[in-house]
Amino acid sequence: MASIDTMNAPGTSTSTVKHVGVKSKSSGASSSGSSTKTAAQKKFGRMIKLRELQLKRNEARKLNHAEVVEEDRRNKLPSNYEARKRKGEWILQEEEKRKAAEAKGEDYDRVKVMDVTAEDADRWERKKKRKNPDQGFSDYEQASYRQYQRLTKQMKPDMAEYGHKKDKMGTDMYPSVDSLMQGTHKDSEEGINRMVADLEKQIEKRSKYSRRRAFNEEDDIDYINERNMRFNKKIERFYGKYTTEIKQNLERGTAV
Repeated sequence: MASIDTMNAPGTSTSTVKHVGVKSKSSGASSSGSSTKTAAQKKFGRMIKLRELQLKRNEARKLNHAEVVEEDRRNKLPSNYEARKRKGEWILQEEEKRKAAEAKGEDYDRVKVMDVTAEDADRWERKKKRKNPDQGFSDYEQASYRQYQRLTKQMKPDMAEYGHKKDKMGTDMYPSVDSLMQGTHKDSEEGINRMVADLEKQIEKRSKYSRRRAFNEEDDIDYINERNMRFNKKIERFYGKYTTEIKQNLERGTAV
């Protein structure tokens, strides 16, 4: 809207037109445009922040998935994986050192021993002596092999007797598939006595390993079978000191 103001002065007639309404309309349009622009900028900024948050979330999910996969892979590895890995790396290093020593024309075993101190060598030797070669029963083949090793270590060959027997038997000393040895060989008295002594030692050793308990006829029979006997012994071991008096009263018939 336009407002017209007329001012009448003496001798003059002046008409001043002020476009007040037009000016206010243009200012209102500019303010609304600036506010619209500000809202669009805020919305664009929020969209950018949302996109950044989505990217961070996706990266976190990828990291969590990678961690889960890595943890699952570690759980599926054998328990001695780290030790085997270190051993493999040590073997590769030893092979590289050996190749380098051979390239220089040196004996690697000798060079390696030169780096070992006397204290380490003494400690390793004591450790070998403390080591028990008998690891217990695994199977009959291993038990027979350990017995064979033990018997051969006990044998002390007589080289004079061996040479005499070799001269006496000739080619039969080393028999082949065509040799007939039946009735031509006789064991010595010393060998027989050594075998008997070893058998007696084995019998004595087995008697110590037996876990069978001897039956005592004087013990009270308070069980109905062997399983009940073991159960009663276990109960007596744990609660016998608390129930001794009650048991005696029941046997005497004086229990209240």
